[in-house]
Formats: sequence, structure tokens, C-alpha cells
Amino acid sequence: MKTLLIVSFSIIQSDPRVMRQIRLLEGKYRVVVAGYGPPPDAQVEFVALERGPRSVLTKSYWALKLLAGLHESYYWCQQQVATGLRLLGGRAFDLVIANDVSSLPLALKLANKAPVLIDSHEYSPREFEDKWVWRRLFGPHADYLCRRYLPQAAAMTTVCRGISDEYQRVYGVPSTVIHNAPVLQELQPSPVDASRIRLIHHGAAIRSRHLEVMIEMVDYLDARFTLDFMLVASDAPYLEELKARVQGEPRIRFIDPVPMPQICAALNDHDVGVFLLPPVNFNYQYALPNKFFEFVQARLGIAIGPSPEMAGLLKQHELGVLADSFEPEALARSLNALSAEQVLGFKAASHAAAHELSYAHDGALLMSTLERLL
Repeated sequence: MKTLLIVSFSIIQSDPRVMRQIRLLEGKYRVVVAGYGPPPDAQVEFVALERGPRSVLTKSYWALKLLAGLHESYYWCQQQVATGLRLLGGRAFDLVIANDVSSLPLALKLANKAPVLIDSHEYSPREFEDKWVWRRLFGPHADYLCRRYLPQAAAMTTVCRGISDEYQRVYGVPSTVIHNAPVLQELQPSPVDASRIRLIHHGAAIRSRHLEVMIEMVDYLDARFTLDFMLVASDAPYLEELKARVQGEPRIRFIDPVPMPQICAALNDHDVGVFLLPPVNFNYQYALPNKFFEFVQARLGIAIGPSPEMAGLLKQHELGVLADSFEPEALARSLNALSAEQVLGFKAASHAAAHELSYAHDGALLMSTLERLL
């Protein structure tokens, strides 16, 4: 049986894209997974990577390295990289999957001439370009890693066509699009109450996503609509700020998040999944996130702003409504115009598209890529 290594600088059990790779490969290959957090519930060997202390002194030292352009020195002195080399160096692998550009140099070294697949979850060189410090320090570092190491990978996959095209344009590296679609969920559309249309947004509380615009949207919605947020406290102070903003607004609730495998079932009794994401950076402009596909698997209608990647699939499958701008009033206008029958029709369209927009398609595409490399 061939041995595959998956490397990801993320908490594995809560990283949906990496967990889908693990589920696809377990039982078919001997799988070794290196990353953060507790071992995933899977038939794999797990290697826990250590992250070093992030004191002010350490961060200042790293910043000086980046400002001086010492990208190799900065990379190889990272604790998680050093731990990976110590725990996995010298072992033989038939193929290595590097999740995101940050893990690619380590993956190439551990592969020792075995093929490496780089799966880029984002467009790394512009991931947080809306933040000045990130643009000054980490953007150039990601660009360096892309220029030096992407051409050494045997193949590349990424999450959507816009990001794939940008990697090709800037670095000359083609990639295959593997959507962030979950496995097919055996669910049915729930009924729609014409007097109470339930909206929901789920995901992480991240300040740069400007989730407050969806709170503002409720001010422009008619009395039929309610909005639930199901958020992971990635930024706990920001989550508390959002909760404080809705005091006295009975139509907005914050409900507890559920484990990743239970998300679609938890969404199913709602009617419309909402995501209004101002394009403050390149990755947000071309966002096609897990939640879009989870809305489909939950058999919901979808309401979004004019994000091109999401808009393309929404229009193709007639899944919901598309605002003409990222202003909260614009999406509210689109929702207010809906009848209960139209919402039910969108939920039926999600049901019809659920198989195509699931990992049944994209997992097969990834597997064929891996088999070709092996």
C-alpha cells in the first residue's frame, strides 16, 4: 500500500478542506497527516506539529527577517517547520499533499523527489492585503514562496476559477479547480412559513468580513424576516461587539455553533443562507467558500452580493437572489421582493443541484489527479 503525507498548518479536525482529503484517502492508502490540534477521527497516522511561543520579542525578530528579505531564514526557523523536519525527515512517502503555499517548502523537502501536490486554499500573496502590516511583511514572503517553490510542485489545485487564473497569470503555474463542497447530505427542503422567513449566516467571526453589514440589512427587511448567526469565535472581542449591536432587535439571534459534520443538518430548518462579503481584498473578491456549498447541501435558498464566483453558480442553478451591490439595502431589496413560493422554489433548486455541487464530483477530480501523480 502506498504512503501519502498530508501537511497543513491548520487545526486538522476543524479544517473542512483537509478533512475531506483525509476521508477521500483513508482506507485506500496509508495516510500520514501533519498539522495542529488533536488527532482527527480518521484511520490515519497523526503527527502533531508544534507552534512556538509568539512573544513580542519573537515577533519583532521575525519581522526584522521579513523586512530584510531573509525569506529562507524566516521560513526554516518557524517552529512548526522545524518540528515537521524533526518528526518526519528521513521517512519515505509516495506522494505529499501540501495544503497552502506556507507548507509547500516543507512538503517538498519531506517528499525527497516524490511528487508533491500543492492545494492552495486561497490566493496566498494577497490573502490579507487589506491590512497594512500584512502587505508589508507577509505579502512579499508569500510572493517569494510562490515564485521559488510553486514551479517545483508536480501539480496544483485551488478553490475557484478566479484564483486559479491569477496563479497562472502571475506565476505561470496552471491549477485544477477543486471546490469547497462538502459530501452529499441526505436532506430534504424544509417547509416555508410565509409569515416568517428564516435567514441564517454561519462561519467564523472575522473582523475583515464585516459581518455587521448583514446586521444593518435587517433594518431594511420587512417584518417577515428573521436572521440567525451561527458563528465560531475566531475573534472573540469582535463576536461580542456584534452581539452588543443587536441588543433590542428581536429578529436577530446568535445561536451556538455545531461540529463541522453537523452544520448542514443544523441549517436545514432555515430558509435562506445569507452572505454579504465586501471585496476588501483579492480573496474576498473571488470568494467561493464552504458555506455557499453548505447552504446548498442544507437545501436552502441563497442570498448574496455580487461576488463573481458565487454569483456564477447561483445563476447557473437558480439558487436564490443576487444583490446589485454590497450595500445592505441592496440585498434587503432583493429579499423583500420574494414570495414564499419563490423561496420554496430556491430550496427545491438547491435540492436538485445538491449532487453536482457536492464532493462527489470534486473528490473524484482530486482522486484522478492523485492517481495520475502516483
